Amino acid sequence: MHERKNPAPTETPIHEILTHRWSPRAFDARPVEREKLRALFEAARWSASSYNAQPWYFIVATRDEATDFKKVLECFVEFNQGWAKSAPVVAISVAGMTFQHNGQPNRHSFHDVGQAAATMALQATALGLQVHQMAGILPDKAREVFHIPEGYEAVAGIALGYPGDPASLPDQLRERELAARQRKPASSFVFGSEWGKPSPIVAK
Repeated sequence: MHERKNPAPTETPIHEILTHRWSPRAFDARPVEREKLRALFEAARWSASSYNAQPWYFIVATRDEATDFKKVLECFVEFNQGWAKSAPVVAISVAGMTFQHNGQPNRHSFHDVGQAAATMALQATALGLQVHQMAGILPDKAREVFHIPEGYEAVAGIALGYPGDPASLPDQLRERELAARQRKPASSFVFGSEWGKPSPIVAK
């Protein structure tokens, strides 16, 4: 079992669950316990959403569910299939695009699905798991394969499991897996009196 950690080099101390959340591409083959999977989706269930609409849905398959696993994997772009196939669990997040209480468009649905997925990723980190979310999916194929109805849109792909050995990855991906983690400074995106002017909260 490979227990690799990759903590973020933060500018200001934050909770260790946040520093240890990252997006590996190397996953251990070990199955994820069902109770842990249930905890991930329970965490997503309690995410915040506009009007409490809870517009998130997840199509999920474990490696034990070979047919469904293959179906989910085939809805990822080819590059992502190449590494995600080693994960013990794969999924697709889906957004409901209208409010059920009034039938009006929900312009925040992708935001709220992202919040649910982020909450799930943090719960995963707390349980020793990691989640890699990916934009590279085939939404039309997902609609066809899983009969996603009109009014719902596939948002992102998800691979999750216990972190694995980077040596299992091809050279280019292994280099990315082992590279130092980087983020833009907070002063580049937290503004105050006008756009582009850093807030005094984060200005150095």
